[in-house]
Amino acid sequence: MKVLYAIQGTGNGHLSRARDVIPALLKHNISLDLLVSGIQADIKLPYPIKYQLKGLSFIFGKKGGVDIWKTYYKANSMRLQKEIKSIPIENYDLIINDFEPVTAWACKLKNKPCYSFSHQAAVLSTQAPKPKKKDKMGKWILNNYAPTTHQFGLHFKSYESNIYTPIIRNDIRSAEISKGEHYTIYLPSYSDEKLLNFLSQMKSTKWEVFSKHNNYEYFSKNIHIKPITNEAFINSMASSKGVLCGAGFEAPAESLFMQKKLLVIPMKGQYEQQCNAAALSEMGVPMIKSLKKKHLDKLKKWVDSDSTVLVDYPDITDKIVSQLLEEASVICNERSVSN
Repeated sequence: MKVLYAIQGTGNGHLSRARDVIPALLKHNISLDLLVSGIQADIKLPYPIKYQLKGLSFIFGKKGGVDIWKTYYKANSMRLQKEIKSIPIENYDLIINDFEPVTAWACKLKNKPCYSFSHQAAVLSTQAPKPKKKDKMGKWILNNYAPTTHQFGLHFKSYESNIYTPIIRNDIRSAEISKGEHYTIYLPSYSDEKLLNFLSQMKSTKWEVFSKHNNYEYFSKNIHIKPITNEAFINSMASSKGVLCGAGFEAPAESLFMQKKLLVIPMKGQYEQQCNAAALSEMGVPMIKSLKKKHLDKLKKWVDSDSTVLVDYPDITDKIVSQLLEEASVICNERSVSN
């Protein structure tokens, strides 16, 4: 079976997960090609990438949300159409898609099955938690950004049969866990300046901030600013008192797995993160809406608490991959017979 695994390259979560999914795929009797589209990732794949595309990326801002203007400026519709037409999806028996728009739309336009293996596939489930405040536009974007025909979802809980608990990468599973004196911060949609202004108000707390906006390391009183590298981030999380991050998927899931106390700030105008915050809130994870001064008391309360949320995230990557390939093989054979 010839397989194309298409991965969203915006941010670090999708690529981090792919580092464990690819070896699981390679255990099977398949020919595997990789496609990555998007920008603003800090993590590289240790595997050859056959197709590297710009795709359609949401650009992180510096005020807690997506930078709409930069996103619009970078979204070259003519280039995107060319990329969609350029991928020879007809040469593959199976397309596995992790929220990647180029192959998703190439499959949709050519009426070819496309298997979503992503967190977004689970967020869209009617059984998964949703925010109280409705966001019709956000839901529409999530539904249409990378449309697929079959879904294998990942979420903080298994809300239905085709939704699985998070893939915790081996780097996290094998990390040595301890409780140091610092808190790990990963909020890529905020500028260093905003983070420094907010966190410096708690002078006795040590903060390790992983910055999306610079590539050098420096100190500012009780705050340590670092560029993002895979090893440094894992070491910081593993030895932290707790983790303050956006309401994405991988970082909160990994923090919960490490039994770290967790506080999340969902990105403004990002429907998926609002859904994640709703799911985490149901589990008992606290949330603040922004870095505004009015939320400082809640941050202090979290720092003073020892409350953690217990989870059970077994290593089921091989199991999910096997089920996906088995289902796809059956459907592929049925299509061959009907044709």
